Parts: sequence; C-alpha cells; structure tokens
Amino acid sequence: MSWPTTITKPSHILRTLALLTLPALLISCSPESEPAPAAAPELTATTMQVAESENTASPEGEWGAYAANNGNTKYTDLDQIDASNVAGLEVAWRRPALDSYYSEMNPAQRYTSNWISAPVVKNGIAYVPNGVGLVEAFNPGTGETLWVQEPVNGAEGLPGANTRGVAYWSEGADRRILLQRGTFLYALNADTGQAVTSFGIDGRVDLDLMPEGSELFRWGGVPMIVRDVVVIGQSMSDTFSDKEAFRGDVHAFDVRTGELRWTYNTIPQEGQFGTASWQDRSWSYTGHSPVWALFSADEELGLVYMPISSSTNDMYGGHRIGDNLFSQSLVAVDAETGDRVWHYQTVHHGLWDYDPPAAPILMDITVDGEPVKAVTQLTKQAFAFVFNRETGEPIWEIEERAVPQSDVPGEVTSATQPFPTRPAPYDRQGATVDNLIDFTPELRAEALEIFNNYVTGPLFTPPSIRSDDPNGTQGTIQLPGSQGGADVQGAAFDPETGYLYIPSITSPFVADIVPGDPEVTNLSYVKGARRWIAGPRGLPLFKPPYGRITAIDMNTGEHIWMAPNGDGPIDHPDLVDLDLGQLGLPGRPSPLLTKTLLFLGEGLTNQRPGGRIPADMPVEIATNSGGPMFRAYSKESGEIVWETELEAGTSGPPISYLHEGEQFILVAIGDRQYSPELVAFKLP
Repeated sequence: MSWPTTITKPSHILRTLALLTLPALLISCSPESEPAPAAAPELTATTMQVAESENTASPEGEWGAYAANNGNTKYTDLDQIDASNVAGLEVAWRRPALDSYYSEMNPAQRYTSNWISAPVVKNGIAYVPNGVGLVEAFNPGTGETLWVQEPVNGAEGLPGANTRGVAYWSEGADRRILLQRGTFLYALNADTGQAVTSFGIDGRVDLDLMPEGSELFRWGGVPMIVRDVVVIGQSMSDTFSDKEAFRGDVHAFDVRTGELRWTYNTIPQEGQFGTASWQDRSWSYTGHSPVWALFSADEELGLVYMPISSSTNDMYGGHRIGDNLFSQSLVAVDAETGDRVWHYQTVHHGLWDYDPPAAPILMDITVDGEPVKAVTQLTKQAFAFVFNRETGEPIWEIEERAVPQSDVPGEVTSATQPFPTRPAPYDRQGATVDNLIDFTPELRAEALEIFNNYVTGPLFTPPSIRSDDPNGTQGTIQLPGSQGGADVQGAAFDPETGYLYIPSITSPFVADIVPGDPEVTNLSYVKGARRWIAGPRGLPLFKPPYGRITAIDMNTGEHIWMAPNGDGPIDHPDLVDLDLGQLGLPGRPSPLLTKTLLFLGEGLTNQRPGGRIPADMPVEIATNSGGPMFRAYSKESGEIVWETELEAGTSGPPISYLHEGEQFILVAIGDRQYSPELVAFKLP
C-alpha cells in the first residue's frame, strides 16, 4: 500500500514525498482506513509559560505528557465521545511504528513488535518515539508525517530501542522536545526536528555517567520536566553476577543548557541519611535500585516523586542485611536541588522483586471533609499507598505486620512489612489453598497436587531454595508475582469524582534460589528458574479474574466496583459448559479516562491466537498475554459500553485529544504477527 508523507529533510525544508511504498512488514491497513493527504497544521511559534504541564489536567484538549500530565492521571476532560455515541467510533487513520523515511534509509531495518510508546500532542502537532526510539512528528488529525528526527551517523545510527515517550517544554518561541535514546538525552526543535545545538554538545547530553566497567546506561522511560530541570532514570539488569554493583542513580539536567544540575544516590553513601539501614557498610558495594519506571512531579510544590526499585540481589539479601533504604521506596526530592524531602519504604529488605513499578499518581481528594493534596503509589503486591504529597504523611494508617521468615542460610528477613489499612488490596494476595481454582472438584484436586510441590503461604513468604530432589520443594509460589498486581501500566484518576481505576493481573511466580557457583559469583545464593507456574490442564493455578479493573473512591478509600477485563480461558474444554462469564486476561493494558468513559484494551497478544488462552498453552507463557479487544467501560458501574476487535492487542497507552474541534482516541497496537502501528478513532 502507499502512504502520504511529509518529512523535514536534513536541509530542514518541508517537502512532500508522494505515496512512498511501505514494505508489507511495516503496516497492514484496509484502503477505507487509509489517511487522505491533508495540509499540515500551521507551525507558528506561540508564546507559552515554562513548564506548561499541570499536575492533573491537560489544557484545551491537548495531551501534554506521556500520561496526560506530570501527575500521571491519564485523564482528559473531553466529553465529545460518550456512552450515547461511542458505538459510532470509526478508524480515522493508521500510522506505522517506523516511517518510510527510515525504511528507505535501511530496507532491512528491524524494530520492536512491542511498541510501548504514547504520543504527546501540543499546538496541533503530535510527537512519538518510533519503533527504534527516534522522534516522529505528525498531524494528529490525519497521521501525516511532518518531520522525522535524523539519526546521528545516518543509517549506522538507525538501530535503537523503543522508549515510552517524549517530554515537551517551551519558553516564548523556544519550543523543545526532550527524549532519551540509548545513552543520550536529546533536545529537538518542536517545529522542525532540528537539534537544539545550545543544549549539551550539538543538541545532546551523554547519560552514561557510571564508572568504567559497569553496565552501559539504558532506560525505556520518559524524561520528566519540572522547574526547568529534566529528570532521567535508568534500567538495569535483573541478573546479578556479584554482590558488588553500581547504583542506579537519578540525574537531573538543565532543560535549557543540558548541564548536570544534581544527582540523587538511590543507595545512600558515606554521610548521607539511610546508611544505618545497611549492616556492615553494605551500602558501599551494593548496587542497582534504579528508577526504571516513571517519575511524577508537582510543579507548584517543586517536588519530584521517584519510585525506586530493588537492589542487588533481588531474591537474596544475606550480603545486605537491614531494611536497605532507599530500595523499593517512594522518595520525594526537591526538583531544583535533588535534596530528599520525604520518603516511604514500601518493602523492607526486598526479596520478591516487588519494585514500585508505576508512576506515582497525584490527586487532590477530600478526606473526612478536609481537602488533601495526595500522591498514590501502586505496587506489584496490589497495595495503593496514599500519602500527603507535601509531607509524606500517610492519609490512612499503614500497619507494620509480622510476616513469614526465611530459613535460607545467611538471610535475615525483615520481621514486619507495611500493610495499608485502606484502600483494601485490589488483587488476590497469597499462595494459599483458599485461592486455588475450584471450577470443579477434579481441577481443585489437581491444583492442590501441583501446589504441594512448593513452599506456599501468605503475602511476603520468602523465596526458598529449590531442591535437587525431584520430590523436594521447587521454590516458593509468590502471589502476586513479580509483574503484579499492578505494574508499569499504572492507573487513571478522575479529578472530578476522586475515583481511581486500576488495571491489575492475578499471576503467580516461582521465587526459587540456588547456591551460587563460586567460580562465577561471590553471592551465596542466586535466582533459580524464576518462572511462571501453570495449573492443571494448562489452566491457571489460582482463581480468576486473571485481569481485572478495580474502581476505588479515593476520598474514602472504599472499593466501588471490580470487573474482569477480557474473556480468559472460558473456551477451555473443562470450563466451556460451566457458564462462568468473563475470567479476565493477564495482558497488562494501560487505561485512558475521559470525562465520560474509561477506555482499556486487553494488552499484548504475542502468545495469544484469537483472543483466548488455548487449552494446550502453559500459563507461564500465557502470563502477560492479552487479547485484541479494545473497550469503553462505564465509569460508574464497570459495565462494557462499547468494544471493537483490533488486529492485535494494545501495546502502548491510549490517549485522547481534540484536533480541529474533533475528539480522537489514539492507541498503539501490534504483536509478532501484526506490524505495530497507531490506530486513531473518531466519530463520523
């Protein structure tokens, strides 16, 4: 098929490349949904204030940041599409994950099938990292290309990794797109895609600030701009060969010049608060604890909220005895200085890979008649921790409760872990007999037989040594598993009602460890198979829903409704005659909330033919596999208002914006069989 494209060439002169032919690999699209050529939007500079992003709303129908705003609410107050007309939504246009400009540059160029990006829409232009992490600007009304980012070193610089999004900043006529790609932070002119040469060296800053010999910098997140600084996290390997490693520090750079403004040590160093939580000076050699997820920020308070993840080794901690601040903590820092203002550790001495995986969500709520500026951190263990975002005080009591202790030699488990008293957990917790499937007595008995091969117990039952004896225990079943509960997909918050909508999955994980081989590691124990566990006959081991949505009134902490998301294994031969209703799919989709509706897909479909989990597919493969349906739910009841079947599951978060008076819904889809693309919906 052909694709109308307008590209800014290296000379920065806009010209039309008429009807460039795209390889079949790049896109599949029916002729009736193909966008028609259209005039590009007027690219005039507009005087704006610095840091336009608000905490909880995107102005004038724009989508100003990856999750709508710096508060990560995923909310827009647009209401043109509502329950009365949503059934009339039509595909307006489609756009591939890689513009033809790049495929012509290198016809053999490969890119991800898991396109996790979401565009930013500002001043009538949309910006998105493409399948190799370069920025493409396009007309949000037609999908037509306006400009593409030139790779450094031409075709040699084309290979790269996809990231989640870009950040937008402006001051007067100076309008910039900030993105991280590989080991660099780039600043681009938002109108032309040219490098802002006054930023760093020729428009980019080197982010590889770790010492020689440590792992190379990488990240898949989104730069956070607040108070004229741009804050950057990083991703680090979950495979640890030694107890010594480098920290995943957070860095902030001047948004105008690219100068390094501050660094926050995610593991405290000599003389810093928190070293007492690391016995025998283990802070001096323990590493990792990066912010691999996403930041939030409050422009008015000047605070950045950082969900810091686990330290080396994430399933054994005999070499780092203590609570291990700031591992698995929410930390608020001063945006201008990087100084810690407050913190809360959601897991002490982490052994479960229970990183806080999602961006903290800023919300203004009313509790017991008093207005509260709050921030909520969702966790893999299915808790919502709610704090006063200025002081860090819990909004509702968080209890330290006794938890099971480890019998692994050298391990010293924390005696207690924090449990919020409200809201109640939003997903199933604990590998217990009561949580096993009971669709039929036979399936229950077979599930129990599998269950008895493992160490089991309530939430925070520690990892255990996998036996060499086939009749011995094979590790600890952990529920929720290390991908949630909630995860990086986060949740959506309605500032008008105070309702929070949380997608989550019920998916167990085997937390097994084995003795470390002294020939290759100085760790006493390392992770074992670290696998997902199937139940009987290819069914899940625990009760449904396997993917769900939970609505919580954050003014009271009370659950309002819960609904399965997706059909799940209802076509399994042992279930097909039981009339069970929807069982949910564990696809980890991201939500979109408008003034009128909640939109949610079913997540990735890489392992899932036809939208169901086949009877012969082990659940350790099916975990994190969703389906092709995209739905609108009632915000009040959780009932499905509209659904459509897409060619593949949703991979990126949906967004909504207004363009020339029309509301659009836009979402990235794709899998290993269907080349990733953006699909835009609007009313006729």
